[in-house]
Amino acid sequence: MALGGGTFVTQNKVLPGTYINFVSAARASATLSDRGIAALALELDWGVDDAVFTVTSEEFQKNSMKYFGYPYDHEKLKGLRDLFRNIHTGHFYKLMNNGVAAENTYCTAKYKGVRGNNIKIVVATNIDDETKVDVSTYVGTRLVDKQTILPNTNNLIDNDWVVWKKNVDMNPTAGLPLTSGSNGDAITGLQYQDFLDAIESYSFNTLGCLSVTEPIINLVVQFTKRMRDEVGIKFQTVVYKTPADYEGVISVENKVLDEGVPESSLVYWVTGAEAGCPVNRSLTNKVYDGEFTVDTNYTQAELEAAILGGKFIFHKVGDNVRVLEDINTFITVTDEKSSDFSSNQTIRVLDQIANDIAALFNSKYLGNVPNDRAGQLSLWNDIVKHHQLLESIRAIEDFNPDNVVVTKGDHKKAVVVNDVVMPVNAMAQLYMVVVVN
Repeated sequence: MALGGGTFVTQNKVLPGTYINFVSAARASATLSDRGIAALALELDWGVDDAVFTVTSEEFQKNSMKYFGYPYDHEKLKGLRDLFRNIHTGHFYKLMNNGVAAENTYCTAKYKGVRGNNIKIVVATNIDDETKVDVSTYVGTRLVDKQTILPNTNNLIDNDWVVWKKNVDMNPTAGLPLTSGSNGDAITGLQYQDFLDAIESYSFNTLGCLSVTEPIINLVVQFTKRMRDEVGIKFQTVVYKTPADYEGVISVENKVLDEGVPESSLVYWVTGAEAGCPVNRSLTNKVYDGEFTVDTNYTQAELEAAILGGKFIFHKVGDNVRVLEDINTFITVTDEKSSDFSSNQTIRVLDQIANDIAALFNSKYLGNVPNDRAGQLSLWNDIVKHHQLLESIRAIEDFNPDNVVVTKGDHKKAVVVNDVVMPVNAMAQLYMVVVVN
C-alpha cells in the first residue's frame, strides 16, 4: 500500500527501475493526508475473483448488489454496514478456495460463489417483433438486466451478473436458473497470503482480519510488522483476541452474541472506526453504534486486566456500549518505546507524520532538489509547516522548529532529518480533590 496516497510505494523502491509520478510543485505541499480507508479480506458469496476491488461509501449504499451480491439492507451485509459507518473507502478481497461459478445453458455467473445460484434467465418473445426475444436477468426476484435481441447469445452484451456463452440459440423460457455455484473449500493461509500480496500496493489506514485461526492471524501480524518496520509503510491491523505486543496491532476482545456470524465480527466496526478516526481524536469512550449484539459481561477487575493486557475492549455504560480505551497490543515498555506507544492516538500522530513526510519527500524532493543547504532548508521549512498544522489542530503540542534538524547524510544523495514531537492524547482520567470547609 502507498504512503499517504495511492502512488507512494511506486516511488519508494529499493531496486533500480523507473518509478514516475508527475505532481505539480504547488500540490506537493506540507499538508495532512486524508484518513478513512480500510482493507479487508472477506469470505463472500459474490464479488471480484482473485483481485482487490475498491468500493466507496456511496457506491456501497447505492450498488451493494453489484459489488457484494446483496441489497444494502440484507442481513449478510451487516458487518459491512458497521465498517462503512466510519470510512469513505474500502479495499476488499474475496477469500475463496476452489470456488465455482454457477452456470446454465446460456451463460456463466460473472463471479464464483453461491450467490450465482440465485440468478435466472427469462427468455420471452418480443411483443413488437416476433423475430426477436427479450432476455431478462434476475437475481432472486429483482430484474437486473434486460436486452432485446435476435435469439442467439452472440447478440447479447455481458452484464454485471453473467457472461454469455458463445453461439447458443435461445428459446423462450419462464426462468432458467444458474446452478452449481460454490464457495469451495475451507479458507486456508494460502488464500490470506494471496490477499496480502495483492493489498501491498494499496493505500489504507487500517487492515482488518476476521479470522479466528491462530496461524492465519499470525501471518497477518507478521505482514503488518514487516510493512511497518522494514518497508516503512504505516498502518494498523485489527485482529481478534491476539496478544501481539506491538503498536501496529489492535486486538478486539469482545465477541458478538448473534447467531450465524463470526464471533469476531466486531473487527468490522473497529477497523472502520480506527481508519476513520481523525489524527487529533481518540476512540476512548466512543459509543458502539453498530448492529451486532456485543458481549460486555466483564467485571471491573477483568476490565482493568484487559487494559493492562493491551486488549481493545467494550463495556456497558447505562444503555450504551462504549470503547473502554483506545489502545493497541503494545505492553512491553523499553528504553526506545515508552507506554505512550500503547495509545492508538499517539500511533495515529506518528504514522501521519511518517506517511505525510515520505509522500512530500518522494513527490517534491526525490530526484528534483539538490542536496545542498538551500535544498535542506526547503525540506526543513516544509516539515515545520506540516508540524505547525498538526499543532494547530491540537494533534501535537509544544512544537519547537529548532528541534527539526536537516543535514546531509553519509553520502551525497542522502539527507537526514532529526525531529522531536509531542503527541497530544484526549482526556481519559479525572483526578479531583474537593476541599470541604
